[in-house]
Amino acid sequence: MAGRRRVTRTAAIAGLARRAAFWQASVMHRLAALLALGLAALPAAAQDAPAPSGAMSAAEFESYVEGRTLTFHDDGTLYGIEQYLPGRRVRWTFVGEPCMDGYWYAEGADICFVYDADPEPKCWQVTRSGSGLAALFLGADGGRTLYEAQNSDDPLSCPGPDVGV
Repeated sequence: MAGRRRVTRTAAIAGLARRAAFWQASVMHRLAALLALGLAALPAAAQDAPAPSGAMSAAEFESYVEGRTLTFHDDGTLYGIEQYLPGRRVRWTFVGEPCMDGYWYAEGADICFVYDADPEPKCWQVTRSGSGLAALFLGADGGRTLYEAQNSDDPLSCPGPDVGV
């Protein structure tokens, strides 16, 4: 029985190593794509704050994002990635952090997100410009605007919390 356990443990470790390598390759692929898109040129575009009167409706937002994975930056710094699933479900990750599942809904002209790990709504005023979405955070520490840096139909890669441990 001890021999069988050792084989199972070895197989499990090999499986974790393969998943960790896949995740690292996926992250590197996304970062390389962002650099190729000219992330260095984005700070100039980030100076254009979204106009409150140009907020997207829930229907416009849903039409733009559903089935897509958007990468966001904050003044030229990579911030996070969100996958927009059917039924207004989402999967979000801050760069280098575990993924969080949740959903979005409209609150007046705002788009609000609730995540399984954090039930406090996060509301944003979302506008669309020639370079993509701009989202102004409306929370207590509001004022942060995130800008779309990449729009893809690739799913978000979410490793488990204990991969490589």
